[in-house]
Amino acid sequence: MKNPITGLNKIFDNRIRLGVMSVLMVNEEISFNDLKQLLEVTDGNLATHLVNLEENGFIKVHKGFIGRKTNTTYSITRQGEKSFSDHITALENMIKGVK
Repeated sequence: MKNPITGLNKIFDNRIRLGVMSVLMVNEEISFNDLKQLLEVTDGNLATHLVNLEENGFIKVHKGFIGRKTNTTYSITRQGEKSFSDHITALENMIKGVK
């Protein structure tokens, strides 16, 4: 029997990183505050996971200003899209294989 967890990406095991990637798959970009509200997490917790995703090349950080206020937004990279799609496919295959 084939290993049912083959193809899963350990980075997406965490629910917050899974949430961030899910949001970015359907939004071109999103601000830190919008992500924080959507996922209902603290600043520090979200920031830690965003750094992890950025260091792995899955998301891109855009820092700018709206007036004098800093504005940080995030978008998914091509590598991030592919890796996350592969992870979702592996999850689906795992579920189908368990039936």
